[in-house]
Amino acid sequence: QETSCHLSAALLGEDSEISQDQLYELLKYAALGKCHNAAQPSWCRIYHQSHLAGVVVVILHEMSQLHFYRFYLQFKHLRKMFRHRFTLAPSTNFPLSLYGEGANLKPQNTPQGVTSSSSECITKSSDLQCDPIIQRYGDKKQGLTSYTLTLKEQKENDYPIEGSPGCQGYISTECDQQRTDSSPLFGLDCEMCLTAKGNEVTRVSLVDARGQCLLNELVKPESTVLNYRTRFSGITRKMLLPVKTRLSDIQTRLKKMLPHDAVLVGHSLNSDLQALEMIHPSVIDTSLLFARNEGRRFKLKFLAKAVLGKEIQCEQKLGHDPTEDARAALELAQFFIEQGPTKVAELNLEMLLTAEKLAEVSQNKAVLQPQGCGCQEQLNEAPPLSKPCFLDCLQVTGQKPLLLGRQGLDSSGLCQSNLSTSNKQILQRALEDVPLSKFSIIQFSLGPEYLASHLHAGLHEKVRSKLTDMLTIYAGPFEENFCMKSVKKEFGRCGPIQSLTVVTETFQPYVCIQYEVLEAAQLAVESLNGAEVAGSCIKVQRPVTAAMLDCNVMIKELELDVENEGVIYVAGLKKSLTETDLQEEFSQLKDLETLFLPKDLQSGKHRNCCFLKFQKTQSAVDALEAINGWTMKGSKLRSRNALAPGHLWRWIWQMNHSNGKQGKHLFYEKMEQLSDCEQDLRKKVKKLDHHIKKLYGSLQSNTLCVVLFPGVNSTHGSQSGLGLMGIKDDEGRSAC
Repeated sequence: QETSCHLSAALLGEDSEISQDQLYELLKYAALGKCHNAAQPSWCRIYHQSHLAGVVVVILHEMSQLHFYRFYLQFKHLRKMFRHRFTLAPSTNFPLSLYGEGANLKPQNTPQGVTSSSSECITKSSDLQCDPIIQRYGDKKQGLTSYTLTLKEQKENDYPIEGSPGCQGYISTECDQQRTDSSPLFGLDCEMCLTAKGNEVTRVSLVDARGQCLLNELVKPESTVLNYRTRFSGITRKMLLPVKTRLSDIQTRLKKMLPHDAVLVGHSLNSDLQALEMIHPSVIDTSLLFARNEGRRFKLKFLAKAVLGKEIQCEQKLGHDPTEDARAALELAQFFIEQGPTKVAELNLEMLLTAEKLAEVSQNKAVLQPQGCGCQEQLNEAPPLSKPCFLDCLQVTGQKPLLLGRQGLDSSGLCQSNLSTSNKQILQRALEDVPLSKFSIIQFSLGPEYLASHLHAGLHEKVRSKLTDMLTIYAGPFEENFCMKSVKKEFGRCGPIQSLTVVTETFQPYVCIQYEVLEAAQLAVESLNGAEVAGSCIKVQRPVTAAMLDCNVMIKELELDVENEGVIYVAGLKKSLTETDLQEEFSQLKDLETLFLPKDLQSGKHRNCCFLKFQKTQSAVDALEAINGWTMKGSKLRSRNALAPGHLWRWIWQMNHSNGKQGKHLFYEKMEQLSDCEQDLRKKVKKLDHHIKKLYGSLQSNTLCVVLFPGVNSTHGSQSGLGLMGIKDDEGRSAC
């Protein structure tokens, strides 16, 4: 349907790790569309963004991809609701990296103890009264005449005034009619060069209230040019050679163009009027309008980015564009007049500027960082802050972002715990408040007792151990002098082998084979159990351990995972085949959408298997029947349904190749502590899963929902996060 939104993301394969910047990119576009420099994210696509009913982000505080797959069976609803899943690069300060720089979100404790915030309580009114903008203009909206400079203010800020010393010979615009709140605004900006006379105009731009350019003219200086100031003005000697226009011509044209009640707008407009040698009685100076303490002023470039979401005076351009600057100043004045002082004060521009400076310092440090510096210091640094907060942009558009959770943001962007709140209370508030907001962030937590670093270490080891068992099979018995080469060849047709060893503790020889992918181990169990290999009829089985008792249930649930719909695994490929070769070989398969050819992450070499994703589930079923028994370039293919979603390939490889580095005593101590609380943890995860299901069920159709396990990045270690996302359709499911 034309009005329904849907999401497209080609996330199959090891490229499906998404950075914090890419996540920010998605949320910004979903929230703002093409406004405020938002653009379609580079890694996925939202269709019909303008029809989105809202955006809901659910953050599972201090949880990682480990939690999702350790408690995969407990996350019964979560894994079935969303079609798109991705590994999320962990962050040292996840909330700050999500909200962007300048997230001036000060939480308030509600009567229920829930940390809550919206644009109405972003900045407390007591804080606003101290803001220089409120102190100067009050907190009520006013007309434009309230923001024009008084005669006294013009004198204090070196504006040319009739009869003042140094203004002899200046031309008046003769705009002497009484100003009203409906008087027309005009943006003005000039570029100057240094001459023997001083600053002289070389270019003039004038724009009307709609931002249309009325004048953009090069001007020939009267005196000899000493410095063209090309870096800032963009003016060169060559540009001015053919120019005939003089300052007097510009003065005459401006007098004719401006109506008698015109109000001129500019940034430090006194410099422009001095260079033009003109006097105008009614001006709005945006460098003074956006007031700061102690007489300091914001730069036009910063205000354009922080308030309007526009990039001006870009470094790649040669000099400033006076039309762009005039238009920016005009739009800033219009924003101030239309929104009023309170809205402007709520932007907390001082904090945004501080964040921008911190970003510059952080980037400079990164550039100057000598090789060999310890990474400990880098871990403790906040992430680079290079973007204005899109939640602030939402407020500018009149939308009300909602924040609910145990973890709030103070003005520095750091988390603070509110331990009196339960997930149930947060859910109740979310069910009431989310329908009233276009952008909501809901944060749940398992509780501080489950977030300790030693529990993370124990969890990591349990997941790694179970994964190793699931990747491992035992085969035998074989004859005493069996051919190991034949065994390796036969089992290698199921997929890439990591290790193959002979078990010597048994009466007859067995082999232990550890694969690199889950599908290979399962394929070996399914296709070679009871088969004749190396002259023996063998049995193929997985290790029997306490953790493996639910292995068959786990395999079945993985196979039914919504992300594995339409995906099949193919093994037995010759390693010499390239991706292009495979595309050609499989081109006859109907509705083939994506082919993923895994690589060894150390050597970069292709493995002897691939994954095929089809647009329709039935096409995948048909392909599975067709491929089993195929011979490709002399090699017999084997295939089955996929078990591990594409984003897991890199993660499984890393887990598979990691070795425990801690001492045995410390390891068993951590495992024992985890075992003591794991049963309770399973119950909490099930409740959390139910909360998310209930929240998702309450959302309107066409709502983008993103569930984030942020991951952990601390001095104790790093664990990747996980993201699940989808747009809810009319039937309550996540739309593709």
